[in-house]
Amino acid sequence: MDGTSTFTGRRIVRLIAFAAALALPASASTSALADDSDAFVRTFTDISAPVAGTMPTPGAVDVSAITAAEEPDDADEGTAIGGGVASYYGKKFNGRRTASGERFDMTQMTAAHRTLPFGSRVRVTNPANGKSVVVRINDRGPFHGKRVIDLSRSAATELGLIARGSGKVELALLD
Repeated sequence: MDGTSTFTGRRIVRLIAFAAALALPASASTSALADDSDAFVRTFTDISAPVAGTMPTPGAVDVSAITAAEEPDDADEGTAIGGGVASYYGKKFNGRRTASGERFDMTQMTAAHRTLPFGSRVRVTNPANGKSVVVRINDRGPFHGKRVIDLSRSAATELGLIARGSGKVELALLD
């Protein structure tokens, strides 16, 4: 055995594989369905045109009787659950998965809390300036010092905590 037959066999297999790879894009470039615009139009021939009498007349609906949907009342004081030091997520966490499975978005009003259920809405108030925001819990933490909540950058900006990096806050559970 001089190894020539094995070498030739490999070369033939490679040649067949190469030819198949070249032929595949050529067959993929043709459309699977022929462009038959008549067939497209024929699919709509069974549908009848709307009857003129079925259209509502102007003024048929009394708009004054419609009431707007009720939005959640953010003015609700909620149940006070304490306070402490709040910090905020840095930009490096933007786009990462949170403990709830969703991606962290620093532009949303979200926060991390050690024990509150995911989806809980919490009013966070900065007693130093009286500003408050409502955040939704979507992560676990903070795990640094005695901090009670980690806020998204957007929430921290609204509360005026960005310059110092953290600050005292009061928390109230809304739901």
